Amino acid sequence: MKRFAQRLWVMAVLCTGVTGLWAQQAGGLRGMVYDKDFDVPLALAQIQVVETGDKVETTSEGNYLISDIAPGTYTLVFSKDGYTRQVMANVVISAGRMTEINVSLAGEFTDMEEFVVQDLELGGASELGMLNLRMDSPALMSGVSSEIISQAGASDAAGALRLVSGATVQDGKYAVVRGLPDRYVNSQLNGFRLPTADADKRAVQLDQFPSALLDSIQVSKTFTPDQQGDASGGAVNVVTKGIPEEKTFKFSGQVGYNSQTTGSDNFLTYNGGGVNFWGTDDGSRDIQYDNLGGNWDGAVGLSRGDAPIDYKWSISGGDKKILDNGIKIGGFASFFYERDSSHFDNGTDDKYWVDNPGEELSPQYSGDDENYRSSLFDVQQSSEEAKWGGLATVGMETENHSISLLYMYTRAAEDTATLAEDTRGKSYFYPGYDIDDPEDPGNEERTNFPYIRTQTLEYTERTTQTVQLSGKHTLPRVDLSIEDRLTLLDPELDWGFALSSAGMDQPDKRQFGSEWLTAVDRMPSVYRPYKAASNYTLGNLQRIWKSISEDSQQIFANLKIAFEQWSGQEGYVKTGLFHDQVEREYTQESFSNFDDNSVWVGGAWDTYWSDVFPNQDHPITASEIDVDYDGEQKISAAYGMIDLPINSQINIVGGARYEKTDLSIVNHPEDEATWIPPSTGVNTDLHEGDADVSFSQNDLLPSLGMVYKISEQWTAKASFSQTVARQTFKELSPIQQMEYLGGDVFVGNPELQMSDVTNYDLRLDYHPYDGGLVSLSYFYKTVKKPIEYVQRVADFIYTTATNYPEGTLSGWELEIRQDMGHFKESLSGLTLGGNLTLIDSEVTLPTREAEQLADLGYPMSTREMTGAPEHLVNLFFTYDLAELGLEGTKVGLFYTIRGDTLEAGAGQNNGHFVPSVYAKQYDTLNLSISHRIREHWSLKFQAKNLTDPSIETIYRSEHLSSDTVKTSYSKGIDLSLSMSYEF
Repeated sequence: MKRFAQRLWVMAVLCTGVTGLWAQQAGGLRGMVYDKDFDVPLALAQIQVVETGDKVETTSEGNYLISDIAPGTYTLVFSKDGYTRQVMANVVISAGRMTEINVSLAGEFTDMEEFVVQDLELGGASELGMLNLRMDSPALMSGVSSEIISQAGASDAAGALRLVSGATVQDGKYAVVRGLPDRYVNSQLNGFRLPTADADKRAVQLDQFPSALLDSIQVSKTFTPDQQGDASGGAVNVVTKGIPEEKTFKFSGQVGYNSQTTGSDNFLTYNGGGVNFWGTDDGSRDIQYDNLGGNWDGAVGLSRGDAPIDYKWSISGGDKKILDNGIKIGGFASFFYERDSSHFDNGTDDKYWVDNPGEELSPQYSGDDENYRSSLFDVQQSSEEAKWGGLATVGMETENHSISLLYMYTRAAEDTATLAEDTRGKSYFYPGYDIDDPEDPGNEERTNFPYIRTQTLEYTERTTQTVQLSGKHTLPRVDLSIEDRLTLLDPELDWGFALSSAGMDQPDKRQFGSEWLTAVDRMPSVYRPYKAASNYTLGNLQRIWKSISEDSQQIFANLKIAFEQWSGQEGYVKTGLFHDQVEREYTQESFSNFDDNSVWVGGAWDTYWSDVFPNQDHPITASEIDVDYDGEQKISAAYGMIDLPINSQINIVGGARYEKTDLSIVNHPEDEATWIPPSTGVNTDLHEGDADVSFSQNDLLPSLGMVYKISEQWTAKASFSQTVARQTFKELSPIQQMEYLGGDVFVGNPELQMSDVTNYDLRLDYHPYDGGLVSLSYFYKTVKKPIEYVQRVADFIYTTATNYPEGTLSGWELEIRQDMGHFKESLSGLTLGGNLTLIDSEVTLPTREAEQLADLGYPMSTREMTGAPEHLVNLFFTYDLAELGLEGTKVGLFYTIRGDTLEAGAGQNNGHFVPSVYAKQYDTLNLSISHRIREHWSLKFQAKNLTDPSIETIYRSEHLSSDTVKTSYSKGIDLSLSMSYEF
């Protein structure tokens, strides 16, 4: 397996700060207060002279004046809600003179680290800075700052993304923007795309970036040529904290409580399970090669114990210095550690179908007349996780040049134990079933619909590390003017180089299956093997070792030449190059008690066979059906674009990106591995070279947009663009891939094509004052050859990826944010906001799938697009209670709703109709209360998931009278208390 021995990393984080410009004029004290992130005047900032108690606020232009101050030395305090307070001591006021003091205030953070990121392109630490960035961007941008991330209590980037209008996450990890899932969304870290060790996706797992490291999350919802070509739904940029403007240090600690987990003595674990402090396996899960053909050590089933304690802590510090020669140097470092756990015992996982056309849903079953089985499982699951990591960045800046280097490393280790039991199948197919009545039909036919128990023990380690070196340079101006109609300004060159790696190690995943027959007459109760699939000679125990490593190299360079045109407005021409090369190594080794049909006689249902199984004779041998592979993806691109101001109100932004994609897979099959050639659809022996894949495509991606500044408060934007969506390694490789031996089978499709997306966007923004926003957007997308999943039948049922003919997606977004103090002074400190997204989607079914459904009596030619929620709602209010006399106290309340979302389209199973599966609407309510204790200490209380909804998936079809629950569980209410110290 390929590993990078070491990584370095970068982020350009150098900025300008203004400290104390002294001028002379009669009067007392005057000056300007600026927003440090964007170097714009800051209205309503407060200036206090400590010794006299005099207070004033800056005007809408950011200036202030205090007159009639007696000569002497004073201390000044500059403050504003949402910004870090700045104290300036030893300010001398001279008789008959006006002292001028200009100050820049940086965004305030109330989460785990309260640091300032000084990066004019990436900055967005404060909500005001994020709003300004949104207004100035030529693309349609939305985002969330660390200020709101902190107040909402989001624990990581995945949780924070839910606060962005039109955005949500899939599987708790992957970005979904405007209903388009991971393949249509480009996820980045500080502008660099990272590799991923996910087996199924080419998407960065956002839950690995804790809020301790976050400055902001920025989502560009329209494509411009300087973005990567797969930013169809949008480009999600996770921006980490960077170099502070002044010396700073912070330590924070937190303890947590969950209503379903904390204090429980029913927490699922197993002998040898759990996660150690550093999240590293101690070697006890190594493959037992010396014992092949014998009985292996280690638990195969679960036990119960006390739930672990949840806590987290972090430490950070940094500084910036100005040397005698004017060069600025600085650095910042942060380290975090988290322990988290979860538990539920109220889960269900049921499978239904329509047994006969025209009927309602009934449980699925499999087997023969004497050995039918159902799939109506009650589920319990417990998980514990250790997550830690950090980042370090250093930078240097001169007047015209800046360069920085950043390294980040994260590690997450999670151990999950799952218990699933099917006892409801017997009661369903034998109504009124009485286990103690030997004449009950269910006991007379005791081998039909037996009690089933599966136990899964899954330990996984994930790591990500990245090094980025980047620079930004102002080049000498070319003295060129064209007939007084065009004057060139200073060119700017920015560049970046990243080396990154991601790894996933899943040692000794164990799944044990058993079915139980009750005692009847003279026949004792008996456990016998439950084998998850009939197409393999499996035993009832599988032990699997899987590892994935991805290494990437990425380099880019952009040249921006600004100019001043005939009306005095500034525009620019921009061009650049990009290259990203990713190499993946996938390995899997599977073991089982093959051809083992032994039973255990006399065990009661409440006595688990897995407890005694390791002490019985069940030899473990290696499978010969695994397939490893090496994959490579290369993306090379060049682009050109222009931002051309027609006049003081209208800008045209357009250009094109040329992008070349090369994707290849080389498979390494074991002796008994098979595959399904697309030409035959028949399960066939796989030999070296049979299923290798080589795919290449060139694309020219145009983009054209217009920005119309109607007035100082009103801005309209329109955009047209074309983008692409790529296949994953898994989807292209035509081999049998399973989450576990005998589980659901996925087979890739080497004929799968890239999708082409055409995007249309409109937005109208009303920005009446600093901090105020009303916005309305409309979007429409057409997708040619969208990639969707369908079921096929060879010797067994499997899932594969295919290109549907076409699809469309459209919707509306409404965003509102209001500072209530702007309307009424008594409401100062109160901010209300929210956003609503409505989505409508449709894909056209391929002829083959449509004909299959019609043959079953359920004609269907279109359906919704998977992963697109019907609506998204975010509502929030934040309240700084200083005006009520509670200085340093803030309250935040955040409410989110995700509407019904299609997860899997309708299909068939063994000739039975299976309706579409939807994730049902659910809501979340989070409360945050923080209070500053003295100057350096602060305390925060958070309550998350206060509504504690049932999280469900349902079967739904227009041909059925009602919905039926497929899966269900709840997370419980989370409470936490944190204390932090900083200076």
